[in-house]
Amino acid sequence: MTQQLACMTGDLAPEEAMLVELDTADGARVPVALARDADGAFHALSDVCSHGAVSLSDGEVEGCLVECWLHGSQFDLRTGRPVQLPATQPVPVYPVTVDGDRVLVDVDEPLAVAS
Repeated sequence: MTQQLACMTGDLAPEEAMLVELDTADGARVPVALARDADGAFHALSDVCSHGAVSLSDGEVEGCLVECWLHGSQFDLRTGRPVQLPATQPVPVYPVTVDGDRVLVDVDEPLAVAS
């Protein structure tokens, strides 16, 4: 497990998202939508919408959902599953750890999507 600093807790307000690019163990760059839900919890998921291949971090965060700005697909921040069409495929979700005021993300170990 390779946790990397994604941001500081004060960098995101509740119901905000931002793009961070992190490196995998083999050196590949991964675009990550780092979001904070309405309750203040941090979530990390692939920044690339599974339907339109656009940035999810540019979308609106409401509750525990992020909406793709292009076609309106919504994804659950906790699971990456789409809850609103037109997207039908989930996006990868990455483990997040908050250590003091540091938000750490591990892009080498995506979380499994429950069936």
